[in-house]
Amino acid sequence: MRAIQITEFGGPEVLRQVDLPEPVPGPGQLLVEVSSAGVNYADTHMVENSYLSKATLPLVPGAEVVGRTAGGRRVVALTDNGGYAEKAVVEEYLADDVPEGVTDGQALALVVQGLTAWHLLRTSARMAEGESVVVHAAAGGTGSLAVQLAKEFGAGRVIATASSKEKRDLALELGADVAIEADAAGLKERLVEANGGRKVDIVLEMTGGPVFDASLAALAPFGRLVTYGLASRVPPAPVQAAQLMGRSRAVVGFWLMHCLGRPGMYREPMAELLAMTAEGRLKPQEGGSYPLSEVARAHEDLRARRTYGKLTLDPAG
Repeated sequence: MRAIQITEFGGPEVLRQVDLPEPVPGPGQLLVEVSSAGVNYADTHMVENSYLSKATLPLVPGAEVVGRTAGGRRVVALTDNGGYAEKAVVEEYLADDVPEGVTDGQALALVVQGLTAWHLLRTSARMAEGESVVVHAAAGGTGSLAVQLAKEFGAGRVIATASSKEKRDLALELGADVAIEADAAGLKERLVEANGGRKVDIVLEMTGGPVFDASLAALAPFGRLVTYGLASRVPPAPVQAAQLMGRSRAVVGFWLMHCLGRPGMYREPMAELLAMTAEGRLKPQEGGSYPLSEVARAHEDLRARRTYGKLTLDPAG
């Protein structure tokens, strides 16, 4: 079968198309004929071995697939790598049936980004109705869903940040109350101004560096900053206990992998997200679809912030 494999760590240039034997499912696993594979920002970290979990070579990247099982089920599933291929093996307990009317791209948007957005708000931030929520990278895969879910869950004010006018306009279309420039310079002041002169309750942060620092400074007493990425690849300034105690603030980390196998943290929110999408209450944004052979371009575009919404790969291309 055709697949994308890396035999050395690096940038997009190490992603190479190869022919590999078809994977064989074991007990409790399914073999999926992949119709689309998802591309995540975390994949770019995996390829350069800067992700939270260290990779072992050789490696077929890809953490999510949608396709048909041998029994004809159309499923979407999280994978332990291996998604950038014509066929993939997945754990049956991580495979969900895709409702009629939900596209491949929409289903893939929910597996990592949708579940992450759900848990950022519900589990890590413990958002209460009426609270203000800042969503950084609000036109991205996770951000575009977090904007919608925050409104659905009763946020009092959703403040989006994005790097271009087009992306800010998209965030407003998705339900954000206000959208502002994402640049770190003056960010704290813009966030407070966007919240009517008051500091904010919740920030969903995945950039790191000075954006993290400015976001922490913009938190109100009892505010929560949830960090779930480091897209800038620049770590923030160290956080001291006195900084948190002095304003009763919290910094919470989140990694989706810790939800797997825990009761109520995967299948149940995934079912809710799929149902919301089928009903039209949630609109996952489908970004670019790339042929499997052009996966390096997908990674380049993602790293350069030229994309929005969910990126996918077509194994037939």
